[in-house]
Amino acid sequence: MGKRNIGLQLFTLRDETVADFRGTLRKVAELGYEGVEFAGYGDIPAEEMKALLDELGLKGFSSHVSLHAMRENLQQQIDYLKTIGAQYMICPYLMPEDRPEDAEGWKKLFAELQGYGEEVTKQGLTFGYHNHDFEFHGQVGDENAFDAMFTQTTPESVQVEMDVCWVQFAGQNPIEYINKYAGRLPLLHLKDFSKDEQGQMKTLELGQGSVDLPAVIEAATNAGVEWLIVEQDVCQNPPLESVANSYNWLKQNYLNQF
Repeated sequence: MGKRNIGLQLFTLRDETVADFRGTLRKVAELGYEGVEFAGYGDIPAEEMKALLDELGLKGFSSHVSLHAMRENLQQQIDYLKTIGAQYMICPYLMPEDRPEDAEGWKKLFAELQGYGEEVTKQGLTFGYHNHDFEFHGQVGDENAFDAMFTQTTPESVQVEMDVCWVQFAGQNPIEYINKYAGRLPLLHLKDFSKDEQGQMKTLELGQGSVDLPAVIEAATNAGVEWLIVEQDVCQNPPLESVANSYNWLKQNYLNQF
């Protein structure tokens, strides 16, 4: 199978985009990234964002849209994504107050996500969910909440955006999980991490942590992943330097094979 697309989750550059959204996108394009996954739009109108992406040769292929934003005005979110030419709308996170406390709460959330997915799909986009670690600690029947989510929703309406760091941090095997969701896994967050003295996640540039990235990339390719998405929640270097270093790791260890 051929080369996967390489994207960047712009949450990594959240401070930079606040200061200069357009200039930051320009720098991302100059680094060589093929596309970006949004985490907010900096109040830039959709038509203007589309023109900027076209000018830079970047694909705005996906966006993280909060559960609150979907509840408030789903159509507005869909319209923005369609205007900029995006394909994916991803629920990125559950705020603590939105996290179910029991199996019934999880089932109610699954039904809500299924409903959003059905509407998003009806309008020509693809809906998905991005994991952290808490989904693996919730329990719904015999399954953890992550697996139950995709058992109780349909592949047509809810796809997987897997974050391999959080899968591994939760004590699961990323390769096994990638294989398990092959065919339902168009987007994968390619990340690396270690643990600090308190046992908390310390996100690192690619190749500096404990994730078996070559094995992850191979499994992702075999699973039909379309986009490998670089993300670093917290950077030890200036974030633009970190995303450049991670892209260089990909060039040396992956992209130069093609």
